[in-house]
Amino acid sequence: MLDTQTLERSGKKPETGVVEAVRAASSRELPSLVHKIDAEGYYPESVMREFGRLGAFAHHLPSYSESVDLNAAINAMAAAGEYCLSTSFCVWCQDALGWYIYNSDNKALKTGIGPQVARGEFLGGTALSNPMKTFFGIEPMRLKGKRVDGGYVVKGLLPYVSNLGDDHYFGAIFEVDEGGTKRNVMAIVPCAAEGLSLADNTKFVALDGTRTFAVQMRDVIITDSWIVADPVDEYIKRIRAGFVLLQAGMAFGLIRDCIRLMEQTKTSLGHVNKYLDVQPEMLAEQLAGMETAVAQLAATPFETDPGYWRAVIEARLAAGDATVAAAHAAMLHCGARGYVTNGAAQRRLREAYFVAIVTPATKQLRKMLADMSH
Repeated sequence: MLDTQTLERSGKKPETGVVEAVRAASSRELPSLVHKIDAEGYYPESVMREFGRLGAFAHHLPSYSESVDLNAAINAMAAAGEYCLSTSFCVWCQDALGWYIYNSDNKALKTGIGPQVARGEFLGGTALSNPMKTFFGIEPMRLKGKRVDGGYVVKGLLPYVSNLGDDHYFGAIFEVDEGGTKRNVMAIVPCAAEGLSLADNTKFVALDGTRTFAVQMRDVIITDSWIVADPVDEYIKRIRAGFVLLQAGMAFGLIRDCIRLMEQTKTSLGHVNKYLDVQPEMLAEQLAGMETAVAQLAATPFETDPGYWRAVIEARLAAGDATVAAAHAAMLHCGARGYVTNGAAQRRLREAYFVAIVTPATKQLRKMLADMSH
């Protein structure tokens, strides 16, 4: 692990060193694992824990780090994504879990499991896909809670929650109805909680190495010590920009690799690929523009101006669209060599669609922008 004093002597910021360290670890570990991750659904747990030791999950966390550097987290995620989107997505899940804990007022969580989440000693994810859709009128809340002495009893089924395991944790939101008055409560949930079960019954076309499970909660007791927000309204406004902006790391890493794949074909196929509409230089210029825009937005993740939130949504939409377009272009540049079973281009194309469908998906982002215009 690169220590801060060494980095200071080299003239580099610690954040820069973390990104470089994650890129080095990714280049060393992921190329030999990526086919196993893609074809067999292998979960790269040891790689995730190494990222944690390198500081990849810590720089964006309020009160844990000296500054809230969302961009360091985005760039570290992108470094992993240059090799494998499954791993990059697991990084986002871990980043989101820490983001929930350290943006809460729950000091016990921040001093309890918080540091271990930041260091990658405890791994976990986020079950906010359903509530994020609920808040924008797309589907009903799947988890229901009832107040009891010292906490809540929660039941319900979530179809897809990622980066989980028997000893992992995840953030979840449940609806409480007290005498006809409804509110939403958010908590950190241990996968080991009594009454909670994980079912692995779905195989995806990509991203199968992300430990994505259906989570069944049958009268799971969530004590007050696990609550991060009750009610969630103001808390959601605080975490939403970071939640969305962090996902740009997945897009940027995959787009960089698509550019690399296109560049690789120049020697043997450049004479014919030059007739394709999209060239790697065009993608590189587009990527640089998106990275600049996201970095500017990531500098102020707690901004409350409605125009800022709209800009965040627009940036996330652009990243998803660009990812699919870049992977499509890489597929065309690679041709038949990218169309074989172990071809990188076809894997990248399958992975790219995930960036466009993970919550908030392209269609939800467009709905959100339309709702803002009304």
